[in-house]
Amino acid sequence: TEDLVRYAFCFPDLYDIGMSHLGIKILYHRLNEEKDVWCERCFMPNTDMEELLRKHDMPLFALESKTPLNEFDFIGFTLQYELCYTNILAMLDLAHIPFRAKDRKQGDPILMAGGPCCCNPEPIADFFDIVIMGEGEEILPDLMHLYKDCGRDRSTFLEKARSLKGIYVPELDH
Repeated sequence: TEDLVRYAFCFPDLYDIGMSHLGIKILYHRLNEEKDVWCERCFMPNTDMEELLRKHDMPLFALESKTPLNEFDFIGFTLQYELCYTNILAMLDLAHIPFRAKDRKQGDPILMAGGPCCCNPEPIADFFDIVIMGEGEEILPDLMHLYKDCGRDRSTFLEKARSLKGIYVPELDH
């Protein structure tokens, strides 16, 4: 599995809400159709689980393999409504991932955002490496292959990704 691009699809709300969302099912299936991509899911834990994770200093992990989020190549958040923005920060904190894109480096996951709230990405721009404007099922597989083509180099990938239609790289495009 070392040659697979690991993608954690995060829904910044509870499991019950996220699993009922059709978009997460479509994107999860679409990414896992790719032979060199392994996509897993993660949801904002309820308060009791969040408390236990913090108490035992356990990082937030993916549903399928229990892999800590900070070990993935990509972490993608679907942003369905603005009220979930604070949950994004809580999930990053639980995963031991720096909040701001400028504080992440080679070896840290690349954070992506997509969904209806990304039509105006500026309120969240400091936190994400890439914002997808438009349909994720169209561009996500291309981004995963581009990442591999760039030798998994963060800066090269971000530079090349920004030239793709519908991709906003806030750190480079501000």
